[in-house]
Amino acid sequence: MTVADGMWHAWVMTAPGAALERRTRPPEAPGPGEAVVEVAGCGLCHTDLSFLYHGVRTRQAPPLVLGHEISGVVREIGAGVDSAFLQRPVVVPAVLPCGECALCLAGRRSICRGQVMPGNDRDGGFASHVVVPARFLCPVSDVVLRGHELWELSVVADAVSTPFQAVKRSGLAATDLAVCIGVGGIGLYGVQIAAATGAKVIALDISDAKLEQARVAGAQATLNLTDLPIKEVRKQVKALAESVGAPPHLWKIFETSGTRAGQETAYALLGFGATLAVVGYTMDKIEICLSNLMAYDAVVQGNWGADPTIYPELLQWIGDGRIAVRPFVERHPLDEINAVVEAAHHGRLLKRAVLVPR
Repeated sequence: MTVADGMWHAWVMTAPGAALERRTRPPEAPGPGEAVVEVAGCGLCHTDLSFLYHGVRTRQAPPLVLGHEISGVVREIGAGVDSAFLQRPVVVPAVLPCGECALCLAGRRSICRGQVMPGNDRDGGFASHVVVPARFLCPVSDVVLRGHELWELSVVADAVSTPFQAVKRSGLAATDLAVCIGVGGIGLYGVQIAAATGAKVIALDISDAKLEQARVAGAQATLNLTDLPIKEVRKQVKALAESVGAPPHLWKIFETSGTRAGQETAYALLGFGATLAVVGYTMDKIEICLSNLMAYDAVVQGNWGADPTIYPELLQWIGDGRIAVRPFVERHPLDEINAVVEAAHHGRLLKRAVLVPR
């Protein structure tokens, strides 16, 4: 099996803050255990913006192709890879563990020290093709594809899978209260996933437009946090919880804004037996009282991406209609990436942008 004829193209970060540069190169053959994926779509994540604008360093220094929310078709495989992958539509997990180290064998694949993250450890998906480890590629079934185009499913790699793992790890169940803080690209899927468990869901944000989307996604109550002091936020969230019939304790709080204000709000909402899942990322520091964890017998946990072994279940939820992807993504030509990145950087996008090669 040979790589398809023709040159590959990619948009490269040459330095933080600089416009991405379009480059072409000859096709690259996969090494042992690797696969060539022809990209159907690659989602634009807040993490990409952090690499470009917010001082977060990539593990491989520029020049580097960003993009870790990838779906596509396997066009070539290296030695040792199951031939069943060939020509299969797949989602590429954002975090690809080695599968063999002590952490992987202990079920902690997300923190594998030999992991590969496209667009961070090596070239990512803002390109026509990408070479990735093949072990944890997740095939997309015909059932799922009957209701979706493959490019739409790129966001499963992070925007959907990360809150999916956060919800599962929190133990959220029917009749529990889920408080979702920040309902952008990741938070909207968090709302959907929480609602699909049967939980009561309250969405918090500073954008009325995003809060309206959260209602469409399944939030039973919303609150705009703009200019609200923390004490007033606590008061209003408690009132909303009572109004939707949620219990006063054991709340599950999901912080997906990746902002200092969002994280401060999330921690301030901790109560008796609460669980706080930190999903969003910021380099900003916040001041908190750790003793609240003791006083409330509460739990705070984070999750770095998602364990790739949960992807098949997640795709089944999508195929069953428990999670809707299409209403919350929008397609953009890859060649317009700089304009899309600029719009995202200035908060002008309401939906998750997916860059699609020609």
